[in-house]
Amino acid sequence: MKVSVIIPAYNEERCLPKTLERVYGALSVISSLSEVIVVDNDSRDGTGRVAAGFGAKVVREREHNISRVRNTGAENSTGDVLIFIDADTLVPATLFQKILALMEDEKCFGGAVAVEYEEFQRRWVKYYLAGWKFWGAVFNMAQGAAQFCRSSVFTELGGYDRTIFMGEDVEFYWRLSGFARRNGGRLHFIERPSVVTSTRRFDKMSLWRTLLLTHPVYIRLTWRRKSFWKDWYERAVR
Repeated sequence: MKVSVIIPAYNEERCLPKTLERVYGALSVISSLSEVIVVDNDSRDGTGRVAAGFGAKVVREREHNISRVRNTGAENSTGDVLIFIDADTLVPATLFQKILALMEDEKCFGGAVAVEYEEFQRRWVKYYLAGWKFWGAVFNMAQGAAQFCRSSVFTELGGYDRTIFMGEDVEFYWRLSGFARRNGGRLHFIERPSVVTSTRRFDKMSLWRTLLLTHPVYIRLTWRRKSFWKDWYERAVR
């Protein structure tokens, strides 16, 4: 099986080097063919240059819509397994090996990976996210920091919903789960090894904006309204 690692990136020249170092390190321990695709979402910094310097395939998507950015990466991929990794997320050395082992079972259509966070500057955020993790398990909400899927299944599902500007990862995982149930397949949530993602939004956003913009109910009610998500697009924390 060929693996395509897809990384959406908007003004990520500072985070990308570590992310790509880890990605290529994890790819070096598998024997499968692979490719790394960085989708430059009309960045104003050196995101594309950094990605190209690591040997990644750089494709561009001008529209600021995370679903469209993810889909653009998939459309330009040639792998049998698609692995979506956020640009501020670090993967462990054995993660891709684990994913490929799971995907050897044709009944495994895809899945997601548990997310841990860097050290928080604000201690209370740790406890807040512990609650988010609990409700995520209850309602089958898996973050897009690290998701994976068979390319054929991704195509059949139509990819991520382009009408959604925030929470597209959760909505896609719900559809993927339903598709697996209807077709005798299954998903796998990888608890270990987990990925480590940045705390930058939680460290820099105000308390009330953090609680509002990361609340699952608020996300669900507004995920198709781009004007509500300027902190993810026009004023993205970097």
